[in-house]
This record gives sequence, structure tokens and C-alpha cells, in this order.
Amino acid sequence: MDEKILPAGKLPAGLLARLLTEIPLNDPDILVGPGIGEDAAAIRFGDKTLLFKTDPITFTSDKLAWYLVTINANDIACMGGIPKYLLATFLLPEGKTTKASAQRLFSDLSDACASYNISLVGGHTEVTYGIDRPIAVGFMIGTTAGDTIIRTSGAHPGDLVLLSKSIPIEGIAVMAQEKPERLGLDAESLKNARNLIFEPGISVFKDARIAVEQGGVTAMHDPTEGGLATGLREIAAACGYGITVKRESIPVLDLAEKILPNLNIDPLGVLASGSLLVCCNPDSAQKILSAWRKNGIAGSLIGEITQNKDLVLFHEGRQTPLPEFAVDEITKVLSS
Repeated sequence: MDEKILPAGKLPAGLLARLLTEIPLNDPDILVGPGIGEDAAAIRFGDKTLLFKTDPITFTSDKLAWYLVTINANDIACMGGIPKYLLATFLLPEGKTTKASAQRLFSDLSDACASYNISLVGGHTEVTYGIDRPIAVGFMIGTTAGDTIIRTSGAHPGDLVLLSKSIPIEGIAVMAQEKPERLGLDAESLKNARNLIFEPGISVFKDARIAVEQGGVTAMHDPTEGGLATGLREIAAACGYGITVKRESIPVLDLAEKILPNLNIDPLGVLASGSLLVCCNPDSAQKILSAWRKNGIAGSLIGEITQNKDLVLFHEGRQTPLPEFAVDEITKVLSS
């Protein structure tokens, strides 16, 4: 038995894939079950299809409720759905939690849910022994806008790969909040970095709805932990094909270009919530990019799904394997 201690973060993809294959799925109403890259589960319920998603917030304690609602809503949106209901679990640290901090947390949660027209329908909150910061876990339920479920596994060769906004929005915001002294930013730049969760924002709900409305979308994915490179790898694992990406086509935040080289951090491996990966038919790519632009959302064509299973990054005229990150690059800052 392998007793090697695993690093913090997602389970290694190979291990997780093997574990998931051992889960029996005998219910015909399970339309989308557990799988690498799939953002949510889809269950037929009578004449409706319900989407189920659970995700934790572990990297930051600031704006915890906003992160919780937004990150879970993003994954519902990636399936082409509308987020409707939330159950939230909060584990609060012993010795640091006050009545006032609990009240602020619930007020923030109420505001975050209201911003998406999501109903908070239950959950659990406790002061927990053995943790040094709040941890939140959300369970969100959504519905499909029509009768079509968008699966990450739906991408196929010839599809173009689009990216909304720039990377890594969430990663820079988290570092600015948790380790501001490491970034070397002036007060105004630090304020802007922290505000990235709101402007341009870590929500991709609007990005996803606009893309779906244009037609031709075959897959969508929300690159979170492990960054854009991990998100691309998860799409490839889900659909069973390869991806070719042009590094020069991937937009990187100006603040990230300023901060990350000094920290020896690759922007492709940093928390990337706020950017949406969309795979689509070639005829739909410009329609989606144009619709995003008209709605104030920047967008880029960054690559293509390929028949082979190679994961390729073109950079400065050279072809290299798409980088793989065992843990999110942000840990280089947060763990020191």
C-alpha cells in the first residue's frame, strides 16, 4: 500500500480518476455523474433536470460568503444552468469566533445569495476545534435553462477554445488579501488587487449565459485550483482528446505580470476563477467573442481541441507540453 503523504490541494488526477471508476452508477436518472472535469452532477427529476454542486473555500477567509456563493454558482453556470438554492456549512475556528463575526458572516451570505437570486435553504454552522481559519462548504442546486446539459466531456476535435477575461483573477486577489507584504505593491495597487473579486469579478455566470445564448457551445469549464493549465487538462481528460494552446494568446492581468515573476510563480498554475473556458464550433467563436465584448467582457481565442491526446503549449515559436501543477502555484506564497 502506498503510504506517501499527498500534498495540499486536489487529489492527483490519476488517483482521483481511478477512485471515481470504482463508484457504481446504476440509476438511469443520473445524466452526469462524478468525473474529472465535470463541474456538477445532473439528475433527471420527473420532467426536470436538476444540477447539484458542492465546493469548499479553503484558501482565504476574507469575503468568505461571496466566494462560497460565486464559486458554486460558477459551476452550475458551466453546465448551462441557473443556480437556485444553497445549503452552506461553516466551520469557524475555536478561540477566534465572536457573535459579531458570525453575524457579519450571515449578513454577507444573505447579500451574496441575493445578488444571484439564490435562496439559502439550510446548512450547518459550528465553532470547530483544530482549525485556525474559517472553512466554508457549499451545496448548490440549479436547474437547466432548457433541455440541454453542457458537459465538459462534450468537446470534440476541431472545436475552438475561448477564454473570458484574464488570468489569474482569483489568485491575485487571494494573495493580496492573505499575504500583502509579499507582493511589493503600493497602497493603490494593493487595493485594486483585493478588489479583483468584484472587478472584473470571479463570477462567470454572465460569461456562460452569453456564450450559451450564441449557440454552438460544446463544453464549458471554470478553471479554479491549479489554474488555467489544470482547467485545460481537465477538459482534455473529460472529452478524451488533446488540446493545443498558444501562450501568447492567453491574457494575463497587468498586476500578475508585475507580481508573479518576482515570486517564481507561473500564471498558468494559479487560481483562475473569474475566467471561463468555452469550447465551441468554429462558426460560433466570433459570435461569442463579439457578444462578450458588447457586454463589457474581454475574450480571447486561445486554442483548439485536437484528435490526438497531446496537451501542447506553443510559446515563442516552440512547442512544449502543457505544464502540469501538482499543487496550485499560490501555495508558494500562502505556505511561507
